Amino acid sequence: MEFWDIYDQFYTRVRKFILALVRDEWVADDLVQETFLRVQKNLGSLKDSSKMSPWIFRIAHNLCQDHFRQLKISRKEESIDQEEMGDLKEALAQKGLDVQKELEQREMGECVQNQIDLLPESLRTVIVLHELMEFNLREIAEILGTTIENVKVRLHRARKKLKAILEEKCAFEKDDRNVLICTPK
Repeated sequence: MEFWDIYDQFYTRVRKFILALVRDEWVADDLVQETFLRVQKNLGSLKDSSKMSPWIFRIAHNLCQDHFRQLKISRKEESIDQEEMGDLKEALAQKGLDVQKELEQREMGECVQNQIDLLPESLRTVIVLHELMEFNLREIAEILGTTIENVKVRLHRARKKLKAILEEKCAFEKDDRNVLICTPK
Protein backbone atom coordinates (compact mmCIF):
# COMPACT_ATOMS: atom_id res chain seq x y z
CA MET A 1 0.00 0.00 0.00
CA GLU A 2 1.31 3.44 -0.93
CA PHE A 3 2.00 5.98 1.82
CA TRP A 4 -0.53 8.53 0.58
CA ASP A 5 -3.25 5.87 0.48
CA ILE A 6 -2.41 5.01 4.08
CA TYR A 7 -2.41 8.69 5.01
CA ASP A 8 -5.81 9.26 3.40
CA GLN A 9 -7.27 6.17 5.03
CA PHE A 10 -6.00 6.80 8.58
CA TYR A 11 -5.51 10.55 9.00
CA THR A 12 -8.95 11.40 10.38
CA ARG A 13 -9.05 8.54 12.87
CA VAL A 14 -5.48 9.09 14.07
CA ARG A 15 -6.13 12.79 14.59
CA LYS A 16 -9.35 12.06 16.48
CA PHE A 17 -7.51 9.59 18.71
CA ILE A 18 -4.60 11.90 19.46
CA LEU A 19 -6.86 14.90 20.02
CA ALA A 20 -8.97 12.90 22.47
CA LEU A 21 -5.84 12.12 24.47
CA VAL A 22 -3.97 15.44 24.39
CA ARG A 23 -6.97 17.79 24.15
CA ASP A 24 -4.97 20.49 22.39
CA GLU A 25 -5.46 21.08 18.67
CA TRP A 26 -1.93 22.43 18.06
CA VAL A 27 -0.23 19.62 19.93
CA ALA A 28 -2.49 17.07 18.23
CA ASP A 29 -1.59 18.42 14.80
CA ASP A 30 2.12 18.16 15.62
CA LEU A 31 1.73 14.61 16.94
CA VAL A 32 -0.32 13.55 13.91
CA GLN A 33 2.35 14.95 11.61
CA GLU A 34 5.08 13.12 13.55
CA THR A 35 3.01 9.91 13.47
CA PHE A 36 2.80 9.94 9.69
CA LEU A 37 6.45 10.89 9.32
CA ARG A 38 7.33 7.78 11.31
CA VAL A 39 4.86 5.69 9.34
CA GLN A 40 6.45 6.85 6.09
CA LYS A 41 9.98 6.28 7.41
CA ASN A 42 9.25 2.78 8.77
CA LEU A 43 6.66 1.51 6.29
CA GLY A 44 9.14 -0.99 4.90
CA SER A 45 9.55 -2.61 8.32
CA LEU A 46 5.86 -3.58 8.52
CA LYS A 47 5.75 -7.26 7.57
CA ASP A 48 2.01 -7.94 7.81
CA SER A 49 -0.21 -5.32 6.14
CA SER A 50 -3.23 -6.67 8.05
CA LYS A 51 -1.60 -5.18 11.18
CA MET A 52 -1.46 -1.70 9.60
CA SER A 53 -4.11 -0.12 11.84
CA PRO A 54 -2.73 -1.32 15.19
CA TRP A 55 0.81 -0.45 14.05
CA ILE A 56 -0.15 3.14 13.17
CA PHE A 57 -2.15 3.64 16.36
CA ARG A 58 0.71 2.17 18.40
CA ILE A 59 3.02 4.81 16.90
CA ALA A 60 0.46 7.52 17.73
CA HIS A 61 0.02 6.18 21.27
CA ASN A 62 3.77 6.11 21.86
CA LEU A 63 4.13 9.68 20.65
CA CYS A 64 1.36 10.75 23.03
CA GLN A 65 3.19 8.97 25.86
CA ASP A 66 6.36 10.88 24.98
CA HIS A 67 4.38 14.13 24.95
CA PHE A 68 2.91 13.45 28.40
CA ARG A 69 6.37 12.62 29.78
CA GLN A 70 7.72 15.91 28.45
CA LEU A 71 4.78 17.77 29.97
CA LYS A 72 5.36 16.12 33.32
CA ILE A 73 9.04 17.02 33.25
CA SER A 74 8.38 20.64 32.34
CA ARG A 75 5.39 20.75 34.75
CA LYS A 76 3.28 22.76 32.33
CA GLU A 77 -0.46 22.35 32.60
CA GLU A 78 -2.81 23.75 30.03
CA SER A 79 -6.48 24.37 30.55
CA ILE A 80 -9.40 25.43 28.44
CA ASP A 81 -9.53 29.18 28.04
CA GLN A 82 -12.75 30.04 29.84
CA GLU A 83 -13.03 33.42 28.15
CA GLU A 84 -13.01 31.84 24.68
CA MET A 85 -15.54 29.25 25.88
CA GLY A 86 -17.80 32.07 27.11
CA ASP A 87 -17.55 33.82 23.74
CA LEU A 88 -18.42 30.56 21.96
CA LYS A 89 -21.43 29.96 24.22
CA GLU A 90 -22.67 33.50 23.68
CA ALA A 91 -22.31 33.27 19.90
CA LEU A 92 -24.02 29.89 19.71
CA ALA A 93 -26.85 30.87 22.06
CA GLN A 94 -27.88 33.59 19.62
CA LYS A 95 -28.48 31.07 16.84
CA GLY A 96 -31.64 29.49 18.26
CA LEU A 97 -32.85 26.38 20.02
CA ASP A 98 -31.19 23.85 17.73
CA VAL A 99 -27.86 25.43 18.37
CA GLN A 100 -28.70 25.65 22.07
CA LYS A 101 -29.30 21.91 22.10
CA GLU A 102 -26.00 21.34 20.32
CA LEU A 103 -24.24 23.60 22.81
CA GLU A 104 -25.77 21.71 25.74
CA GLN A 105 -24.63 18.42 24.25
CA ARG A 106 -21.16 19.87 23.75
CA GLU A 107 -21.11 21.18 27.33
CA MET A 108 -22.24 17.78 28.58
CA GLY A 109 -19.53 16.13 26.52
CA GLU A 110 -16.92 18.60 27.80
CA CYS A 111 -18.03 18.05 31.37
CA VAL A 112 -17.70 14.28 30.98
CA GLN A 113 -14.44 14.67 28.99
CA ASN A 114 -13.01 16.83 31.76
CA GLN A 115 -13.76 14.02 34.18
CA ILE A 116 -12.22 11.45 31.80
CA ASP A 117 -9.08 13.60 31.90
CA LEU A 118 -8.88 12.84 35.65
CA LEU A 119 -8.41 9.15 34.94
CA PRO A 120 -4.87 7.79 35.02
CA GLU A 121 -3.41 7.79 31.52
CA SER A 122 -3.54 4.00 31.07
CA LEU A 123 -7.26 3.92 31.89
CA ARG A 124 -8.04 7.06 29.88
CA THR A 125 -6.34 5.62 26.80
CA VAL A 126 -8.40 2.41 26.95
CA ILE A 127 -11.67 4.39 27.33
CA VAL A 128 -10.76 6.62 24.37
CA LEU A 129 -9.76 3.71 22.16
CA HIS A 130 -12.87 1.67 22.98
CA GLU A 131 -15.64 4.24 23.43
CA LEU A 132 -14.54 7.08 21.19
CA MET A 133 -12.46 5.35 18.53
CA GLU A 134 -14.61 2.18 18.61
CA PHE A 135 -11.71 -0.27 18.47
CA ASN A 136 -12.47 -3.80 19.58
CA LEU A 137 -10.60 -5.42 22.47
CA ARG A 138 -8.18 -7.32 20.22
CA GLU A 139 -7.22 -4.16 18.33
CA ILE A 140 -6.71 -2.24 21.58
CA ALA A 141 -4.49 -5.04 22.89
CA GLU A 142 -2.36 -4.82 19.73
CA ILE A 143 -2.14 -1.03 19.92
CA LEU A 144 -1.12 -1.07 23.58
CA GLY A 145 1.08 -4.13 23.28
CA THR A 146 -0.79 -6.07 25.96
CA THR A 147 -3.26 -8.92 26.27
CA ILE A 148 -6.99 -8.85 25.62
CA GLU A 149 -7.54 -9.84 29.25
CA ASN A 150 -5.51 -6.85 30.40
CA VAL A 151 -7.55 -4.56 28.15
CA LYS A 152 -10.77 -5.97 29.63
CA VAL A 153 -9.49 -5.32 33.15
CA ARG A 154 -8.37 -1.78 32.29
CA LEU A 155 -11.67 -1.02 30.58
CA HIS A 156 -13.63 -2.31 33.57
CA ARG A 157 -11.48 -0.29 35.99
CA ALA A 158 -11.73 2.81 33.79
CA ARG A 159 -15.52 2.64 33.66
CA LYS A 160 -15.75 2.00 37.40
CA LYS A 161 -13.38 4.85 38.24
CA LEU A 162 -15.09 7.21 35.77
CA LYS A 163 -18.46 6.42 37.33
CA ALA A 164 -17.07 7.22 40.79
CA ILE A 165 -15.52 10.47 39.53
CA LEU A 166 -18.76 11.52 37.83
CA GLU A 167 -20.79 10.76 40.96
CA GLU A 168 -18.32 12.74 43.09
CA LYS A 169 -17.61 15.72 40.88
CA CYS A 170 -20.73 16.18 38.75
CA ALA A 171 -24.38 16.82 39.32
CA PHE A 172 -26.77 15.40 36.75
CA GLU A 173 -30.22 16.89 36.51
CA LYS A 174 -32.93 17.47 33.97
CA ASP A 175 -33.96 20.99 33.10
CA ASP A 176 -37.48 22.24 32.38
CA ARG A 177 -37.28 20.77 28.85
CA ASN A 178 -36.33 17.35 30.28
CA VAL A 179 -32.75 17.62 28.92
CA LEU A 180 -30.05 15.93 30.99
CA ILE A 181 -27.45 18.46 32.12
CA CYS A 182 -24.10 17.72 33.73
CA THR A 183 -22.63 20.43 35.89
CA PRO A 184 -19.53 20.29 38.05
CA LYS A 185 -20.29 20.21 41.78
